[in-house]
Amino acid sequence: VQLVESGGGSVQSGGSLRLSCAASGYRYSSYYMGWFRQAPGKEREGVAIIGSNGSTRYADSVKGRFTISQDNAKRTLYLQMNSLKPEDTAMYYCAAQVGRLPVNTLNPNQYNYWGQGTQVTVSS
Repeated sequence: VQLVESGGGSVQSGGSLRLSCAASGYRYSSYYMGWFRQAPGKEREGVAIIGSNGSTRYADSVKGRFTISQDNAKRTLYLQMNSLKPEDTAMYYCAAQVGRLPVNTLNPNQYNYWGQGTQVTVSS
């Protein structure tokens, strides 16, 4: 399984960015995919996930501001980030939970495939 993120960058507080994650190398009918982030000196945390059935889950800190979606035909995962805040600054990673019974969780330890990450920087 290969995951390649894109779309990160620098933006001012209140701005928007859209992250993309192109997935390849797997054929699983049941999975969870999601976005995670890690700021310097902090643990990696779950931001938003989406299941193969379209169900979504968000961290409280991003509810109402971020939207996760997927294009199954393109095998691409997206994260639309609006009303960005300086505390959203982090390396953002795409991850997949495949090849086993997937669990609806934001816990990064449950995800077995990861992209290389894309940096998001929000200035005040």
